[in-house]
Amino acid sequence: MMTLKQDTVECVGLIPAGGKAERISPLPCSKEIFPVGFGDISRNGQIRPKVAAHYLLEKMRLAGAEKAYFVLAKGKWDIPAYFGNGSLVNMALGYLMTDLTYGVPFTIDSAFLFLKNKHVLFGFPDIILQPDDVFVRLMDRMKVSNADIVLGLFWAENPQKMDMVELKTDGTIKDIHIKPLQTNLKWTWIVAVWNDAFTQFMHDIVNRHLDFIAASASEFSMEDRKEIFMGDVIREAIGSDLKIDQVMFSRGTYIDIGSPEDLITAVKTRILQL
Repeated sequence: MMTLKQDTVECVGLIPAGGKAERISPLPCSKEIFPVGFGDISRNGQIRPKVAAHYLLEKMRLAGAEKAYFVLAKGKWDIPAYFGNGSLVNMALGYLMTDLTYGVPFTIDSAFLFLKNKHVLFGFPDIILQPDDVFVRLMDRMKVSNADIVLGLFWAENPQKMDMVELKTDGTIKDIHIKPLQTNLKWTWIVAVWNDAFTQFMHDIVNRHLDFIAASASEFSMEDRKEIFMGDVIREAIGSDLKIDQVMFSRGTYIDIGSPEDLITAVKTRILQL
């Protein structure tokens, strides 16, 4: 296989937007475009409401991504209606559809053909985080270490709700613990960047699970099937030939607006930062 030089590889953003936001419903819009704070979003000196996903797109653009793909569930047409062609964030935006409900890896694998031979900047549009240069630092790390995927680690606020990262004494990643009921682990991953090798690796895992689901369709109902998390894919990558790396953001912060209390905190925090 031909190996592309990192400096010549295009960077693209990848954003899953297939969730139903059941914990904070009813909402007047998709949670990805729920206003969280204000900003000069049109760069004309006028302050306007700023939606949740805008913050993530800004960080991707800062790292050199000139285009990004939203992967949407049916009915979330208000997201492309709001962002349009991407001029609001100075990026070209594409919108892909998915009807798979088995987990985030299945959602974002819908973009597989659009990610070939590219570096992917991945984040969740309902998580607002700092610092602004988070993807810049992850990309820098990938260039230096030649890793296939680099995770951005943050101090976990609610470990039982997160993918907790177990580290070896040398700082390398040993394992991922998904939403543990009890743990002494302190770090969770919030964002990631990866190369074409990891894109293919995840695609193979998704296809393997789809084959299993098809073969066992008569044995398990949709409700009985276990959701596959991104942490499951990363765990498999740790035991493979892929190289996994990380950057710790010890002073970084994040707020997941997927719960009512955190949404309130995010809105208050962004208003106070005006």
